[in-house]
Amino acid sequence: MFKLPRNKNPSFSNSFNPCVFPMLERPFQFFSSLRLTVVLLAIATVLVFVGTLAQVEEGLYLAQNRYFKSFLIFWTPGNSSIQIPILPGGYTVGTLLLINLVAAHVKRFEFTRKKAGIFLTHIGIVLLLVGQLATDMLSTESALRFNEGETKNYSEDFHANELVIIDTSDADKDHVMSIPDGRLRPGAEIRHERLPFTLQVLEFWPNSDLFSQSTNGTLEVRASQGVGVGLHLLPRPITTKMDERNLPSALVRITAGGQDLGTWLVSSMLSRKQVLTHGSKTYSLALRFKRHYTPYSMTLLDADNEYYVGTKKPKHFSSRVRIEHTESKENRESLIYMNNPLRYQGLTYYQFQMGTGEGGLGQSSTLQVVRNPSWLTPYLGCVIVAAGLTLQFMIHLVGFATRRKEAA
Repeated sequence: MFKLPRNKNPSFSNSFNPCVFPMLERPFQFFSSLRLTVVLLAIATVLVFVGTLAQVEEGLYLAQNRYFKSFLIFWTPGNSSIQIPILPGGYTVGTLLLINLVAAHVKRFEFTRKKAGIFLTHIGIVLLLVGQLATDMLSTESALRFNEGETKNYSEDFHANELVIIDTSDADKDHVMSIPDGRLRPGAEIRHERLPFTLQVLEFWPNSDLFSQSTNGTLEVRASQGVGVGLHLLPRPITTKMDERNLPSALVRITAGGQDLGTWLVSSMLSRKQVLTHGSKTYSLALRFKRHYTPYSMTLLDADNEYYVGTKKPKHFSSRVRIEHTESKENRESLIYMNNPLRYQGLTYYQFQMGTGEGGLGQSSTLQVVRNPSWLTPYLGCVIVAAGLTLQFMIHLVGFATRRKEAA
């Protein structure tokens, strides 16, 4: 039976040969320290407490990104641009806890048959920590909203936006250039080898509303081209509510070789197509929610919703969809309803919302689309932890029963 040497003396040299690892002795002592465990757990408690309170003002999405999905938490004094790190973020605490658990296990744990359950439990905890980190860094969430009879092959991000410039000159396919909304800052210039012109961002509003006529607080949009001519814009505060979305707008000037191609308003509120002609090519401009395309299309055949009598509390939502995959020639129907998602090609479709279709006709359905490559990790980790605890309990139970039998 394989057996690690027992570390009776807490010194590093008893576990590792200092002649081979002399420079790792002090770092190993630090990372395997139980004091580090206590400090990290205390910081994790503070993070959970502060992050939960921050959700009231910042909302769930911003609070998660700032406190839990970060390596450092920064504080900005007053209205300055200085950022001072004040606490380690969730990624840092989780990574250090993982290193601490593995190091302490190597230093203090002696593998024997009687401790097999503890060994298995530690493996499960490590898997849970690694799985949570993988989920935070690899998973994506988006929404697929369509009306009855509508077909789509993409979903839209809940938070991120993109400025797209689409070359529609090719009769066979469109060539799309996507620019993340993070680059749309006043004064920024956007150039690319695939674009024969330059975009200069004049104004950017993270959340806004558009009006055809001037009202209190609105700004006249200084657009000279496109559907934004004559419109008025009302800047709005950034919303952090879960059931609301920010609707950004930007004013951009397009130039090519010293020629002014006009000032354009792009906004996620504009549904009308804006066409730019330059040379022999035609381009379409739009600021929209970031799209996640799929190699298959989905058609909403029927949307059904039921509410509890006298309330707006949902009782039953369901969407019957048709999946058409051109490459695999697959064509089938599926029913998605509450607590019964559809898993298809690495994506999970959950029934999210119901509504009325455009123009008040028919029904519309919104599906939450989740891509999580490590979705099985939490289940596997919990099973391993449960198996380890059960095994350790049975080992102690059998040992206790054996000793009682021998004593009798």
